[in-house]
Amino acid sequence: MNLNKLFILRLILLTATLFAQKTSYDQRTIYQTKFDDAVPVLNVATFHMGTTLDAHSTEFNERDVQNQLDVKKVARLLAEFKPTIIVIEDLPQNDSLRNLYYQQYIKNPQLKFENPDERELLAYEVGRLSNSKKIFGIDFKENYNYNIGAFVPNKIDIRTNDQYWNLCQKNEKENPEEDIPFYDLFKLNNHPQYLESLINLNADMLTYISTKGKSEGADEAAKFYHRNLVMFSNLNQIKIDKNDRVFILMGGTHTAFFMDFLHRSPKYKIENIFNYLK
Repeated sequence: MNLNKLFILRLILLTATLFAQKTSYDQRTIYQTKFDDAVPVLNVATFHMGTTLDAHSTEFNERDVQNQLDVKKVARLLAEFKPTIIVIEDLPQNDSLRNLYYQQYIKNPQLKFENPDERELLAYEVGRLSNSKKIFGIDFKENYNYNIGAFVPNKIDIRTNDQYWNLCQKNEKENPEEDIPFYDLFKLNNHPQYLESLINLNADMLTYISTKGKSEGADEAAKFYHRNLVMFSNLNQIKIDKNDRVFILMGGTHTAFFMDFLHRSPKYKIENIFNYLK
């Protein structure tokens, strides 16, 4: 080894040593967390475009022609992910009928649906453009009381929820969801901080609702956590191999929970949606 190569090698080792010394231990990668053949997943949030039982909904005319065109523009962007499997918020027992309608749509994209929602308008189009032949529902129904706080007297912590709602109102004023272009709304719905806020609004803030020695709010939130865990279990029952690419379209709170599940899962690797929403 000549002197130049020896010098370069020592310089590399010195740089690596200095970097290791400056990097906090908790910031270092010490485990491999994903399988070598982990499956890419595009986990996409949307508001419900048709009739919804959700407590939080967005005003949107899904029958308006311009709105449908705007949705299809986003579908073209997301289809660049080239998914082989489409996953939607629908009950698994509906898969046979759902696939029948989906195949009809693939053959005739001008097909009209009586009550179209994000599944027909967006998921079907992403699947058609990417030539995906498979569509699966993973939903699981479990009711819980969003408004448990109104039924719990003498709450120990009466300030935190009120303060949080004030913070939400401030955030909504700075990032309005109404009267903005669909594309901007779709980006907002998929922003990481927006998704985190949905977990708070739909579940975690309930843990501040309790009376002494009880956990009324947490008991309700646990039902929603359980619903999402079962939905993730349903995803894991779909036959997926290393060559697949999975597109998931659900309401934003489910997407937010799945971000956590997918992040920790060794089987899947999350694709950044903002690589496509440019």
